[in-house]
Amino acid sequence: MMKFVNREEEQKRIISAISGKNPSFVAVYGRRRLGKSTLIKEILTDKDVYFLADQTETSQQIRLLAKEIALKIEGFDKVVYPDWNTLFEMLNMRTTGRFTLCLDEFPYMVKKSSELPSILQKHIDYKTFKYDLIVCGSSQTMMHGLVLDAKEPLYGRADQILKLTPINISYLAEYLNCNAVQAVEEYAVWGGIPRYWELRKKNKSLQEAIEYHIINSHGILYEEPYRLLFDDMRDIVQSSTLLSVIGNGAHRLSEIAARLGKPATQLARPLDRLMELGFVEREIPFGDNPKSGKKSLYKIADPFMDFYYRFVIPNRSLIELGRTTMVLNEISEKFNIYASRYWEQICRKFVSGNTINGITYNVAARWWGNVSRDEIIEIDIVAQSIDNKTMLIGECKWSSISNSDALIDRLAEKAKKLPFTKGRKIVHILFVKDCKEINENVLTAEDIVFFQMNKNSNYEFVESTLVNYD
Repeated sequence: MMKFVNREEEQKRIISAISGKNPSFVAVYGRRRLGKSTLIKEILTDKDVYFLADQTETSQQIRLLAKEIALKIEGFDKVVYPDWNTLFEMLNMRTTGRFTLCLDEFPYMVKKSSELPSILQKHIDYKTFKYDLIVCGSSQTMMHGLVLDAKEPLYGRADQILKLTPINISYLAEYLNCNAVQAVEEYAVWGGIPRYWELRKKNKSLQEAIEYHIINSHGILYEEPYRLLFDDMRDIVQSSTLLSVIGNGAHRLSEIAARLGKPATQLARPLDRLMELGFVEREIPFGDNPKSGKKSLYKIADPFMDFYYRFVIPNRSLIELGRTTMVLNEISEKFNIYASRYWEQICRKFVSGNTINGITYNVAARWWGNVSRDEIIEIDIVAQSIDNKTMLIGECKWSSISNSDALIDRLAEKAKKLPFTKGRKIVHILFVKDCKEINENVLTAEDIVFFQMNKNSNYEFVESTLVNYD
C-alpha cells in the first residue's frame, strides 16, 4: 500500500464532520487517481462500512452493499431488498451504534438509480440516519452537480464538501526520497497524482518507469487519458484531439481552430469544459483583462496529460511496433526543455501568496508583449506585492549557473522596459536548477521544492532603489 502523505487538512475536515454530535453527510470528489479512496480508508475504522460501487444493475449493487454491511451486522445480507430506500431503512433499524457508511464511486449508483439522491435527501432532511454518510466519486461533473447544483436534491445538505486536488511537489520528493532536481523532473511527468507516484516507485529510474508504464502498449498508463476523459466527457474523441493539438504546439485559439479545420467559435465550449476539469489552462499576460482574451494561450494544465500528448500520441505507431528506443531517444533529447515549463510553473506557485523578505506577493503570472515597435519581451514571473508598492520580476532557468550577477543585470535591463513597473520597488530574482555561487537573489530547486518542509527559512533578497521609468 502507498505511504500516505499530505491531505492533513482534508483528514481533519472529514474527521471533524463525522465526530460531531449528530450524524453528518460528507461529499468527496476529484479526478481519478488522486487518492480519494485512500484518504477515506485512512479515516475509517473497523466498525465502519466501505462500499466500492461498480457499473452493474441496481439489484446487484444493493446485494453487494448488503453483503458488505453483513460483515458488521450479522445476517444483514440474508434479506432481499427491493430498493435502496428499503435497504437504508433496514440499516437504520439494525444499527445499534453510530458508524460511517462510505459509498465510493457514488455516480455509478446514481446512473443506475436516478431516484437515489432524492431518497438520501429525505433521510437527511428528516434526520432519520443513525450513521454518518460519505459519498465519493471520480466523475467531477456528476459529483459537482449532485451536491452543488441548486436544482439537485442533495444541494445544501452536505456538512462538508471536499474537492481533492493534486499534491504539492515537496511530498513527491518525500515519497520518492529524491533530491530537488530529480523531484522537478519527476513532477514534470507524474504531476501531483499519488497513484502515478505509486507506480513510479516500482521502477529503479524515471526512464525505466516511463518505458514500462507509459510508452508500452501493455503499460497500465498507456490508455490513461481516455479513462480520465471518459469519466466526464461525452465526446472523448473531440477532447482528446484538442489536447493533442495543444500538446503539440498550438496554443492560440486561432492556431487550434486552423489545425482542426473548425471555426474558433465552435471550440469555446469544449475548451471551457477541459478547463473546468483541470486538464487545460488559459494563460494571459500579467495585468491583462481576463475578459479580453486577445493574448490568451491555451496549455495542458496536467503534467501527465501534457507528457502523454506531447510524446505518446505522435509516436503511437512506433510504440505499437515495440520500438520504444526511438521514442525514449526523442524524450531524452527534448526532456530538458519540456521540464523547464514545469520548473516555471512550480516557481510561480512558490511566489504566489508567499512572503519574501517581509513582502507578501499576490498571484504570480507570466508576461509577454511588445515594449517597442521592434522588440518583444517575455518575463517568466511577475508578481505584485499586496500593498502594490513592490514588483517581483523573475527569470527561470532549468540549468546550473555560475554567472548570476550578469544574468540579474540582464533581467534588470528587461524590467526597465516593462510598462507596469513605474514608481515601484523592483526585486529581481533568478530561479535556477542550482548555482555555484552565493547570491541573495538566486533561488535553486532545493530552495523551492523543500520550502514546504522548511517554512521557517528566511529568504532575504536585495531590493533595488525606487525606480521611476519615464
